[in-house]
Amino acid sequence: MYISWFSSLVTLGIALGYISVIYGLLMGQSRVCLSMAQDGLLPPLFGRLNEKSRTPWASHIITAIAASVLAACLPIDMLGKMTSIGTLLAFIIVCFGVMILRLRQPDALRRFRTPGGPFLVPMLGILSCGAVMVSMDLMTWVRLVLWLLIGMGVYVCYGMHRARLRHGGK
Repeated sequence: MYISWFSSLVTLGIALGYISVIYGLLMGQSRVCLSMAQDGLLPPLFGRLNEKSRTPWASHIITAIAASVLAACLPIDMLGKMTSIGTLLAFIIVCFGVMILRLRQPDALRRFRTPGGPFLVPMLGILSCGAVMVSMDLMTWVRLVLWLLIGMGVYVCYGMHRARLRHGGK
């Protein structure tokens, strides 16, 4: 027996799930842009804070406009795949970063520990995220590579010359 109201309820749940994920990603992205602007990797506009709320208003607006344009022009399944592969790649980079920091700065203060030592969890993270990435279709990989090339272009043309670390800043 087909229950039409249940189908509508599931559709509403999916829509709310998408909205919450997109909202979370946009909020995180604006903070990433803020940090990159503070490091000199993006123009200072991305680092401007609202005086009252102390939030990166320019980054919020720019990322919201970019996401809106992409959402208006691209199919949702393509956007979902692009978001997934980008997030998985970010998790892999973080896992590698954890292992590298453990090797390069073994005596640094660690506020928490994971079971299995400093390498088991990051390796499991790399393997599990990598397995999901490998299962994605070729066009998703092509889009990932194109976005990475665009990001490298921004870095080479803007960030590399203005990075605070390059000029002795912290």
